[in-house]
Amino acid sequence: MALDPRQASAGFGARARSAEVDAGLRAYMLKVYNYMTVGLLLTGAVAFYISTSETLAHLFHSTPLHWVVIFAPLGMVFFLSARVHKLSVGAAQASFWIFAALMGASLSWVFLVYTGESVFRVFLYTAAGFGGLSLFGYTTKKDLGPIGAFCIMGLIGIIVAMVINIFVGSSGMAWIISVLGVLIFAGLTAYDTQKIKENYYAADGQAVMTKKAIMGALTLYLDFINMFMFLLHLFGNRE
Repeated sequence: MALDPRQASAGFGARARSAEVDAGLRAYMLKVYNYMTVGLLLTGAVAFYISTSETLAHLFHSTPLHWVVIFAPLGMVFFLSARVHKLSVGAAQASFWIFAALMGASLSWVFLVYTGESVFRVFLYTAAGFGGLSLFGYTTKKDLGPIGAFCIMGLIGIIVAMVINIFVGSSGMAWIISVLGVLIFAGLTAYDTQKIKENYYAADGQAVMTKKAIMGALTLYLDFINMFMFLLHLFGNRE
């Protein structure tokens, strides 16, 4: 049977467009992971620096500024989520770096409470688990929406449980919360990665693509940090 040159040309064009989309998606996801990684490194550097400075440690953890440090990162998350589409690319990037630095200040107590060796060890555990879960979310063909919805409901549940445990002070309840927290953020890591991948649109301009990458990085950053904190509670060695 003769091959219609027009069909061959159309098939070649479709494959070329598909390859172009795949390359664009990989570049987009790489940008997401790069923002997230640099954000984590900035957070760690700020946290470690503050923990080694007696003056800064006292300022951020023994004065009323302590409350600002606790709630400022949350405020930045709400700000970015609500305003990122109206910000310039430079302002969105700056906001993300400010958020990461504020998180470093907020988490600097970790180096004061836990040994440096256990912090590093748990960080490696988290990185390995996160990497595998995110890869699964990126490659799986299964719709992870139901898992994501279940994990979000579970997250609400453990937040309520954590508030209750502030008043109860049960170590057993804290352990259960930490185990459930690890499982919930494991599920959210895979779900959020798939959602970020699906949010890619090849026709987006560079500015829109960069803002999407920043918001994707913020989402995965929060998954990583929360998983790390719950694992640290389970496996970290206190000073």
